[in-house]
Amino acid sequence: MTQVLYPSDTMLPGQLLARGVCRHLASHDFVCVEEFTPERGRRVDVMALGPKGEIWVIECKSSRADFMSDGKWEGYLGWCDRYFWAVDEAFPSDLLPPETGLIMADAYDAEIIRMAPEDKLPAARRTALTRRFARHAARRLQALRDPLS
Repeated sequence: MTQVLYPSDTMLPGQLLARGVCRHLASHDFVCVEEFTPERGRRVDVMALGPKGEIWVIECKSSRADFMSDGKWEGYLGWCDRYFWAVDEAFPSDLLPPETGLIMADAYDAEIIRMAPEDKLPAARRTALTRRFARHAARRLQALRDPLS
C-alpha cells in the first residue's frame, strides 16, 4: 500500500499551523477536519469534534496581513461551541480579540494559551453539523483509499 505523505516544505504556513493544532487536539481526544465547510460559502481552517460532542473552530493566521484581511471570522461563531485563533510565536497576538480563544502553534504541536468562552450550539445545528462533519471525514478517507470513487 502506498502511503500519502505531505512534506512540510510543500505546505503553506497556515497549513503547518493547522497540522500542529490537530496534533495537539488529538492528545485531548478531539478529531479534526481541516478546511471544513460548515455551510456553503464558509470554510474554516480546522473544525474539531470533542469526545462529548463539543465543536470547536480554529482559524490559523500566519501573519498580521493574513489576520487583517479576514473580515468574516465572526460569521463562524454560530458554527461552534468555542472559537480559537491559532498563531505562531512571532504573531502579534495582542491584535486578536480577547473574547476568543488563543492557541500557540507550530508545524508539530500547539498549546492552548487562552481557553475560548463557551457558547453552546443549538441542538438541531449541532446534530446537523456533526453529521456533516462525519460525512465529510468519511468522504476524505474514501478518496484516499480509492481516488476513483
